[in-house]
Amino acid sequence: MSVLRVVSGGQTGVDRAGLEAAVRLGLSYAGWCPRGGRAEDAPAPPGVRLRFPRLRETDEADPAVRTRLNVRDCDAVLVLRPAHVVSPGTHLTLVAAAATDRPLLVADPRDRRQVRAWLAGLEGDVTLDVAGPRESECPGIGATALHTLLDVLARRPDGADAGDRLTAREAP
Repeated sequence: MSVLRVVSGGQTGVDRAGLEAAVRLGLSYAGWCPRGGRAEDAPAPPGVRLRFPRLRETDEADPAVRTRLNVRDCDAVLVLRPAHVVSPGTHLTLVAAAATDRPLLVADPRDRRQVRAWLAGLEGDVTLDVAGPRESECPGIGATALHTLLDVLARRPDGADAGDRLTAREAP
């Protein structure tokens, strides 16, 4: 398995971490964002598209539209969220993934081993939708998700499992 592209809507938190990880790792990224590129930290056009110009705007401002399109345009869905966090947008992602029968993992954002094992079980070259709570719903989630995504999506020429090198502090 190889993640070739990350798809995300660009909202703060986990969505943004997915895009940032793709950029830092040299992976392709894509995705849909609401009309105007609206995100909670970028409410005015071009919004999040200023930072991630490959995102495409939906015809509507409703974020539910971008959520459904991002699930439609992926091969698998990774949701990173702590079990105690309630997020309406994340819930919609889960519903859309179930409706389209996409492979889905819901994992704690610190559980690198679970995410890595699930990714290893996917076949072929994958477009991965990365989703989860926005920063205002779970402060700090973006940084936590970014660290995990940088680790699990990194291509290692030696084939080594980066999880074997985690320190006790980093381990889930």
